[in-house]
Amino acid sequence: MNMIQVRNLTRRFDGVLAVDSLDVDVAAGEILGLVGINGAGKTTFLRMLSGILPPTSGSIVIAGRPLAADAVEARKHLAFVPDTPMLFDALTVHEHLLFIATLYRVPQWMEASEELLETFEMADRRHSTAGSLSRGMRQKLAICCAFLHEPDALLLDEPLTGLDPPGRRLMSEAIRRRAEAGSAVIVSSHQLEFVERLSDRFLIIHEGRRRLEGTLAEIHEVLGREGGEASLEDLFLRATDAERDPPLPERPGGRPAADEH
Repeated sequence: MNMIQVRNLTRRFDGVLAVDSLDVDVAAGEILGLVGINGAGKTTFLRMLSGILPPTSGSIVIAGRPLAADAVEARKHLAFVPDTPMLFDALTVHEHLLFIATLYRVPQWMEASEELLETFEMADRRHSTAGSLSRGMRQKLAICCAFLHEPDALLLDEPLTGLDPPGRRLMSEAIRRRAEAGSAVIVSSHQLEFVERLSDRFLIIHEGRRRLEGTLAEIHEVLGREGGEASLEDLFLRATDAERDPPLPERPGGRPAADEH
């Protein structure tokens, strides 16, 4: 089942087309890596999916609930962690989790929150205020809050920001476990090795448009020139370098070949 379904999603800012007619499906248990250069439209796309930013046109369905027509119910099934965590500096770690548990009516939240704090090595900071936490600790707290109500759709924008190598490993493992539990995950990051290791499928966008979508093998089928061993970074650079690469071959429907899945 597709937990995230997007059709013809478009956003204009003062006449500038930031996101152009994107169609995206993400199934339960799947991790989609969202890749693009600065200004490609990744954050705008995620903010529309989260309900923060209204689209100019198009539709978004989260766990079967249309975001435009049933926003409250749709948002109950999703969580969004932006690149800069939005926390309350005066609240403690414990109070943040209590707030989320109350907001989403999470049963047995104490047990779940303690498990998350242990997973992210923050149990000893449960009574610390968010304002006293390091950048990496704030990121971990934001993820704990996002995971607490076990969302069907999880949107992550640069989730590794501020994390040290052990923290990055913890984050990767936790995201994978969340997907294995049934969440549809979209993760956007400039750290392409992380995205490549974590994701099942990739969406490369450029100037607000879908450039390519598919597994690494499917994308390589379109762009590969070196025996099938090119990394996501290599393929991404080829896909977004219009001067070096010719136009991508298209299916009869008008999308790049690797877009079929």
